[in-house]
Amino acid sequence: MAKKLLYLLDGMALAYRAHFAFINSRLKNSEGIPTGPILGFANTLEKMLDEKEPTHIAVAWDTHAPTFRHEKDEEYKANRPPQPEELKVGIPLIKEMVKAWGIQNVEQDGYEADDIIGTIANGANADDVDVMMVTPDKDFMQLVHDHIHMMKPDNNNGGFNIIDREGVKDYFGVYPEQVIDVLAMIGDTSDNIPGVPGIGKKGAPKLIKKYGSLEAAIEDAPNIKGKRAREGLTEYGEQAMHAKEMVTIKTDVPNTKDWKELEWEGPDKKELGLFFKRMEFRTLTKKYLGAEGPVAEKEGDQVDLFGSFKEESDQQELDEEKVNYALLDTIEKVKDMVDEYKDEERFCFDTETDSADPVTASLVGISLTATPGTAYYIPVNVEGGLDEVAVIDALRPLFEDDHILKIAHNYKFDFMMLRRAGLVLKGNAFDTMIAAYLIDANQKLKMDELSKSLLNYKPVPIEDLIGKGRKQKSMADLDIEDVYLYACEDADITLRLYEILNDRLKDDELLEIAYKVDFPLMEVLGEMELKGVKLDTDMLSEFSEELDKDLKELEAEIYEKAGEEFNINSPQQLGTILFEKMGLPAGKKTKTGQYSTAESVLTKLAPKYEMPSLILDYRQLTKLKSTYVDALPDLVVEETGRIHTEFNQSVAATGRLSSSNPNLQNIPIRTKRGREIRKAFIAEDGFELMSADYSQVELRVIAHISQDEAMIEAFKNDEDIHARTAKEIFGLDSIDDVDGDQRRKAKEVNFGIPYGVSAYGLASRLGIDNEEGKEMIDQYFERFPKILDYINDTKEFAREHGYVKTMLGRRRYIPDIKAGNWNVRSFAERTAINMPIQGTAADIIKLAMIEIHHWLKENNKNSRMLLQVHDELIFEIHESEKDEVAAKIEELMENAVDLDVPLKVESGIAKNWLEAH
Repeated sequence: MAKKLLYLLDGMALAYRAHFAFINSRLKNSEGIPTGPILGFANTLEKMLDEKEPTHIAVAWDTHAPTFRHEKDEEYKANRPPQPEELKVGIPLIKEMVKAWGIQNVEQDGYEADDIIGTIANGANADDVDVMMVTPDKDFMQLVHDHIHMMKPDNNNGGFNIIDREGVKDYFGVYPEQVIDVLAMIGDTSDNIPGVPGIGKKGAPKLIKKYGSLEAAIEDAPNIKGKRAREGLTEYGEQAMHAKEMVTIKTDVPNTKDWKELEWEGPDKKELGLFFKRMEFRTLTKKYLGAEGPVAEKEGDQVDLFGSFKEESDQQELDEEKVNYALLDTIEKVKDMVDEYKDEERFCFDTETDSADPVTASLVGISLTATPGTAYYIPVNVEGGLDEVAVIDALRPLFEDDHILKIAHNYKFDFMMLRRAGLVLKGNAFDTMIAAYLIDANQKLKMDELSKSLLNYKPVPIEDLIGKGRKQKSMADLDIEDVYLYACEDADITLRLYEILNDRLKDDELLEIAYKVDFPLMEVLGEMELKGVKLDTDMLSEFSEELDKDLKELEAEIYEKAGEEFNINSPQQLGTILFEKMGLPAGKKTKTGQYSTAESVLTKLAPKYEMPSLILDYRQLTKLKSTYVDALPDLVVEETGRIHTEFNQSVAATGRLSSSNPNLQNIPIRTKRGREIRKAFIAEDGFELMSADYSQVELRVIAHISQDEAMIEAFKNDEDIHARTAKEIFGLDSIDDVDGDQRRKAKEVNFGIPYGVSAYGLASRLGIDNEEGKEMIDQYFERFPKILDYINDTKEFAREHGYVKTMLGRRRYIPDIKAGNWNVRSFAERTAINMPIQGTAADIIKLAMIEIHHWLKENNKNSRMLLQVHDELIFEIHESEKDEVAAKIEELMENAVDLDVPLKVESGIAKNWLEAH
């Protein structure tokens, strides 16, 4: 009997690849159907069937229904951008085409294509049938077996890799049976599955090979020598176990077709030919109907996604004969270039540096262009390069001309490098990274990725020049001849991206927020990052010793309560102590049979039992010590003696700023011990720190957006908003009648209901029964009816448009707003309600920062803005300017936007952040 060969295709992944391969061809038939994804999929399938001759075949698909993974974690795939319109139209047609080919489409609500493929492949493997899984998704490597192989497109060479067990080991460093453990440690950002911070693609396989499993590694975490791995597994073990559940592909999906039912007998040629004729694919129509149909525009762009088809080869790459890139190796040539560009309306620039830290890096070169296809590169501070001071002086007339638009990708970095070199950029700025973020915060924002998707052009990867890993070189180590083409290409590609992105900002009505908020803010943040903030390292050293003492006392108390010593950081040992030895009520066990000791579990138990409360205290102090007290002093920059956080504009989908290295947005505030950290942030001699914090800014935004009269009145009268809410929902005669408990409950209502909290959620927070929670919500909406109107109107807008927006027009797409699963849809609705409020609050503080920055600069003040943390700004105020500057800061913050309710700022001035706050 002939050997059976089963092919299982990951339909959604291949459809997406087809979409992006044809994204710039914009193919449509005469019906207006976008046919690029269909043609790409058809070309791929046609060639594969001709070359591989499978006996059995199926295409597996995801459905729109949420899966069991969404039910386990509402954050699963929450960051995914909405499905492109071309695919919404194209996928049903691809399924129709697949059916005409005589191939079965298989799908099932509640499960992903991965699980269906895993189940069918597992059954076929048991019958010794050869299986080929056709997918670019590395997660499938966990399924590779003696008879199961994977066909994975090779993006680097345009070829196609057949991956067996040894291939998995080459890719992951472990065999298939341990892939899940490695994936769990690494996590998956595209699916929003966090792994273990500090353990990457290289470290995870080493740990799994050493310990054999994730569970064993977590168990022995305290004994691991590497600090990052030890602390990561200790602190995030529970998170990793959850990740393991999420990344495991199911191989037992019920009611799945048996491989024997997938026999392929060839296409229905007439039906398939008629389909191709409707799509207007001439070549394919002729093959199956023997007659020529209408021609699709640019059908000759045959883009194939795997096998012998080379996807990458269809993307344009650098061709020196088609561009005019020049190396400027004399100051005279630099001056000639400046003279050439002085009458331009805009130019694009990029800096090359010897490191990625703009606070300490040195310039290696600058590239510039004002015309697509041309660019200049000026080398400095390297062998054969020009004198930096002379170059900066020559460039000054160009960069300080405030009539010329300056364009860059990640403009803030380049601004900081040139600022340190003595060049002050003036006039409007445009950042292609920020522009892409404004258009869709969920898309990939690196220049290379945007170039591929928007220009169908693959830039030279930086790794081709400097390498990777330990052998990675610095740009300063390379010959100028090796750098200048790469640098010129970066500037050239960025200029081409600008031309597309500027139009898209206009089409999406985002130009105003770009030029009013996000682009001007780049300079503000750059100056703040360069300035940094002073840290009292002696105070932190003493604090670390105090925490050591506290932790030892807590350990002793925990051991006494447990009746024995054990590894407090081991979820398995802790679970045994809490739920077996001490008999506390346990929730469900994890898939591996362990008790869950996650924070959410312990928090529910803490009010009734002492031990979970002690464990939570222990974890809190451990995190405080390792993440902040011991880590912050290592981040002080030797050259400045200060700590320089990086502010990120393009991370949070709401528009809020985030910070990293270190993340100052997460500096603790809720506990006494946590607040102590703020004592370490101090002012320079001759200065004091000022904290200026918006009071209840999001509630004020809600009042304005909803136009609720009662809430607007409360803020205009400067009433205690929580007491006012308590008066309304409890039916009291006066605010003076409100007691502390009623105000506490009203505060939860104020912050919960406008964000979609349910009666159950409110009841859980307040420790009351569901009926009382429902009654409070009903009373709230009766007293503040316009808030309910806002909620309903916003959900309806999101359903109609697929996105919501802030007062200033910032958008966030809500792909799950029409999801069939109630939990997923509810989460999407809460996101939709929250974003205009939180995003508008974020825009307000950004506007305030811009105004304050310009006022300080224009009035030559010595005081400076240092940090932004949520709704709070931190300043270093010169003692001679204290009264004037403090008053002006409050004024500018309170007048940043014109609302129907007053904005209010609370401020304080002291030697350290804690006392100022």
